[in-house]
Amino acid sequence: MAESTIWWVVAGIAVALELITGTFYLLMLAIGVAAAAIAAHLGADTTTQLVTAAIVGSCTVGGCYLIRSRRPSDAPAESNRDVNLDIGETVQVDGWNADGTATVKYRGANWTVIGTGDTQGAGPHRVRSVSGSRLVVEKI
Repeated sequence: MAESTIWWVVAGIAVALELITGTFYLLMLAIGVAAAAIAAHLGADTTTQLVTAAIVGSCTVGGCYLIRSRRPSDAPAESNRDVNLDIGETVQVDGWNADGTATVKYRGANWTVIGTGDTQGAGPHRVRSVSGSRLVVEKI
């Protein structure tokens, strides 16, 4: 079996493992292995193929790591509008209970709301996050 065929088989195995595990880094290593296969097609010796796989694989993994580490992290799920569409919506609070909660009608159901900071006044409030079955709100 030709060396390039072995490299392509290893690249295919790396891609298959990436699909099973869901780690993006195995895909980057598969790119390095594919580069070694191309080097084998071009007639490079085994040492050059190994060095090519190591360098290209390391550079793609390192580049992927740098890009992901510089990207801002996502907000927690309870306050992330992409996860919970209630974030940012407006509710009308008519009055607050002594324990700092209130009950509002929202989306056809009664919800318990918790205020943040100076939110004890009646009126419109914006949903900041969802904590279990409670809405955490701030005064608008």
